[in-house]
Amino acid sequence: MDSIVICSTETHSEEETRNLGATISRRLEQGDVVACYGDLGAGKTSFIKGICTGLGVKEHVSSPTFTIVNEYRGTTFPVYHFDFYRLKGVGELREIGFEEYLLKADGVCVIEWAEKVRHLLPRVRRYDVELAAGRDETTRTLVIRKSAEVVV
Repeated sequence: MDSIVICSTETHSEEETRNLGATISRRLEQGDVVACYGDLGAGKTSFIKGICTGLGVKEHVSSPTFTIVNEYRGTTFPVYHFDFYRLKGVGELREIGFEEYLLKADGVCVIEWAEKVRHLLPRVRRYDVELAAGRDETTRTLVIRKSAEVVV
């Protein structure tokens, strides 16, 4: 997949990571997928909390580690928050209707542990967010890529 880097930066607090998520949320449109990759504690949930805040979600945002998906009502469209940390297999994805969420395109899908479902993600309308712990406990390195549609 062709992609372009839209941001490569470091954040130095959880608040800065959330603020970056809120900034990126301004680019998002219905049907977009935000796929977050990174180790445990890399800042995926904080970044997604920022996206939700930026999209007008008023309710408490938490990682759906055990339920796999949380649905939030944003100001203009819904946000579907997935966490695949405990995903055991593709069968679980069928049970929650993951492909239908992707096809609905009435909201934005944000995904933690996207590496577990990379092969199922759309090739376009996708942002890939790589998060990594930095040199100290509060620093995070983020690289955000947007899929580039190839026009022939």
